[in-house]
Amino acid sequence: MLKDFVCHSCGERVEFSPEKRPCEALSGWLTVSHWKGLGAVEQYNFCSLTCLKRWADAQVPKIPEVFLKAFERGGYLKM
Repeated sequence: MLKDFVCHSCGERVEFSPEKRPCEALSGWLTVSHWKGLGAVEQYNFCSLTCLKRWADAQVPKIPEVFLKAFERGGYLKM
């Protein structure tokens, strides 16, 4: 039975046989462990640094554009 890993960003899939070590099949891939609480760990696999960055950027809350524009010269707030 084949094992498979999927990139959590782009969906690329790598399949390999149980006889092959994951370190050989996943050469160049990145794995992130996210501690969710006591004994709870989620692991995410990424095929490249670009995919890891895309995923990490999506985890960060976005600052509303209208808020950022308030700090521009001639923006909503007059000093």
